Amino acid sequence: MSDTLNIRALLPKDRAEWAEMWRDYLAFYETTVQDQTYDSTFARLLGNDPNDFSCFVAEANGQLVGLTHYLFHRHAWKEESVCYLQDLFARPEARGTGVGRALIQAVYDEADRKGAPSVYWLTQEFNHTARKLYDRIGKQTPFIRYQRP
Repeated sequence: MSDTLNIRALLPKDRAEWAEMWRDYLAFYETTVQDQTYDSTFARLLGNDPNDFSCFVAEANGQLVGLTHYLFHRHAWKEESVCYLQDLFARPEARGTGVGRALIQAVYDEADRKGAPSVYWLTQEFNHTARKLYDRIGKQTPFIRYQRP
């Protein structure tokens, strides 16, 4: 890893590295998506629709080493939109170097810029490594997630 870490918006030229990292992220959570989902998600990440997800990537030594997908959405309890950080991934060789923290901070900064009063995310209970970071920079809530079977 380099001492120089650049956090920036996703660019069209990032398609192959982004797909590789997102595939590894999904594999960690023991899931896959179809090839057309990679295409549609990447197009949405680069689009101009404010209701779609956005993406920051972390770059070091000319290579992408991390990504985060985030979304602003309305909230019934607030006038302002809130920010949902859906995906956060750092390549294994970049873990422990500040990549995750820098990506989350970029989302925090974007939320502040857009006037969003909160940023929230979910993780699985077994994700112990990431939870060490999350416990330092976030606050665990008592909510339990349910979904349609």
